[in-house]
This record gives sequence, C-alpha cells and structure tokens, in this order.
Amino acid sequence: MVQYSERQQKMLALFDKHVNAEVDGDLETTMATMTDSPHLVNVANGLGGADYVGVKKFYNDHLVGKFFPPDVQMHPISKTVDDNQIVDELVLSFTHSMVMSWMLPGVPPTGKKVKVALAVIVGFDGDKVSHEHIYWDQASVLVQVGLLKPDGLPVVGSEGAQKILDLAKS
Repeated sequence: MVQYSERQQKMLALFDKHVNAEVDGDLETTMATMTDSPHLVNVANGLGGADYVGVKKFYNDHLVGKFFPPDVQMHPISKTVDDNQIVDELVLSFTHSMVMSWMLPGVPPTGKKVKVALAVIVGFDGDKVSHEHIYWDQASVLVQVGLLKPDGLPVVGSEGAQKILDLAKS
C-alpha cells in the first residue's frame, strides 16, 4: 500500500474536492481550490484558461456542472504523487449524448460510445491547485464519434484505452 506524506494527503484531498465541485456544478468551490493565478490546458484541443479570470470563464462556459454525460465512468489506472504535483491516469468512457465543448468543441452529440485514456497533471502552489494539464488522444475520440476515418492513418478508436484497462487488471 502506498504511504503518502501529510502534504501529499492534503493535495489528494484538495484535488478530490476540486473534481467533486466540478462534477457537482459548484464553480465557486472549484475556484476556491485554486491559486489566484492558475492555468488550465486541455492539450488535445488547446482549450483552457491562462489566469484566474480565464480559468473561471472556461469552467463556467465549458466544464463545471456540464462536462459529463449521465453514463460516464472513470476508471482509475494509476496515480503518482510527489510534493508538488499529482499525475492521475484514467480511462474515461461515456456515450456522446450531450454537447461536450471542453473535449469536442463545435461537435453536436453523436450518440456514439467513447473510451479514451487521459492523463491529468495537477500542480500545487502551497495549499492550492496552480495548474491542470490534461492530455488525451483526440484522434482516438474523433474516430469513435465518426469524424475521422482511421483508414491508412496510424490511429485507433477505443482500442488504445481498452488495452490500458486490460493491462491494469493483469
């Protein structure tokens, strides 16, 4: 079993509070977990915010309380923690049954199933979240929702995420 230091335990608890506030639609609590000058980058599509106002606007317009369809499942794969950041690896699965402007800006719901691996790097400054860098394979998502044909391209649909899930079980 992993033994976390007191600081690491506080970071993990704060990040849980942050994510729960996002899911619950509580913008003020989400922002209260962050520094006065945070940043957030969804690397796959470049969306996010570069300061408190920008991050709050991104959360308000695209994420907090509106980012996951009802059937979403988060499958934890690994979590690495040091004294300044958390790296959270997970697989997200859902039906694209609603607008998800944080992941698929401008794409109306397709009704297609999606399974994608994500890596979330969360930085801390003192006792607050200073940044989030969120990585996923956008080509994989586009294949799964029918917007990219994989023929002749070095891309897969859900197979990459499924491989991670299978390996995590073994």
